[in-house]
Amino acid sequence: MDLSPLLRNACETAGLMEIADKVLAGERLSFEDGVSLYASPNLLAVGSLANLDRERRHGNLAYYVLNQHINPTNICVGGCRFCAFGRAKGATDAYLLTLEDIEARVREKLDRRITELHIVGGLTQIMPWSYYPDLLRRIKALRPDVHIKAFTMVELDYLAREVACRPLPEVIQELRDAGLDSCPGGGAEVFSERVHQEIYKGKIGGDQWLATARTVHECGLKSNATMLYGHVETVPEKVDHLLRLRDLQDETGGFVNFIPLAFHPANTQMSELPETTGYADLRNIAVARLLLDNFDHIKAYWIMITPKITQTAMHFGADDFDGTVDDEEIAHDAGASTPTCLSVSELVELIRAAGREPVERDTLFNVIRSPDAATAMAGSA
Repeated sequence: MDLSPLLRNACETAGLMEIADKVLAGERLSFEDGVSLYASPNLLAVGSLANLDRERRHGNLAYYVLNQHINPTNICVGGCRFCAFGRAKGATDAYLLTLEDIEARVREKLDRRITELHIVGGLTQIMPWSYYPDLLRRIKALRPDVHIKAFTMVELDYLAREVACRPLPEVIQELRDAGLDSCPGGGAEVFSERVHQEIYKGKIGGDQWLATARTVHECGLKSNATMLYGHVETVPEKVDHLLRLRDLQDETGGFVNFIPLAFHPANTQMSELPETTGYADLRNIAVARLLLDNFDHIKAYWIMITPKITQTAMHFGADDFDGTVDDEEIAHDAGASTPTCLSVSELVELIRAAGREPVERDTLFNVIRSPDAATAMAGSA
């Protein structure tokens, strides 16, 4: 694979040829390279380099999953300034789903083919420890074949310290025995301690997030990883975040997917900040693809950046479109104007309109349906 004359000229003009040569050779990029990629005024050159790497890994394929979101509670002691979802105990719009409520939400979708349940919620001691493994067992009783992706590193740390009051490996093992299959990547925010103290000091910071993820991987579970961008973080802090994820991936190999998350300021304590732009969304995806050489997959989360930007992201380094995302709440509480779900036919149409071939995957990126089968399935959806 080589650079087209047009891309070579763009990289030379933008001062990116040294980085381009590393990308072509499959060499690891440095911290300074990451800063240069964020600083380059030529977004198309950065995106095209990311696309080279993306197509070297995945060709023309773009992945999606059939998933349902369930948030057991919005009651949270975290007090994150960027969050529009969390509520104090006793707030008029605070809620807590009983185990029967969660069963009912799963039953509502039993007529749909769903392969993944994504479960995250607030940090609270209201429910006893038994609530959490019981939740998993009840879901598996209703949908024995579904993959349960639940409990962020922040939640697991809190459950071990404040609810179960037991060592984290023991907590993870009990959850695995009850039906936990993998963990989502939320709660990483930006690992900088400065950012931690400024906007999310009520919960664990970067060092503890990484330590918890290491334990999760050592216990045999895979997870995702995220970065929240578009608030008070600096470029060096973002690059440091990505490289610390890369370092842990070198160590454990436990990360499946990386998801850049666009900050939505509406209804938060930081509502004075502007929303991210499509320009920034695409750059964060492209830089992540280029720096995270040991991550197989980069997700463009259409819920947060819109389906149209997600289509474009399929040519800026992203290979994963996420999925149907039934019942998303967290981003929409912060003012996201996207739909709360997409049908299979809508996903397939969006991917094909972006010039990519849709492939249905499971949570761990095993292929469930090939491009032709995905198209046939969409036609009957």
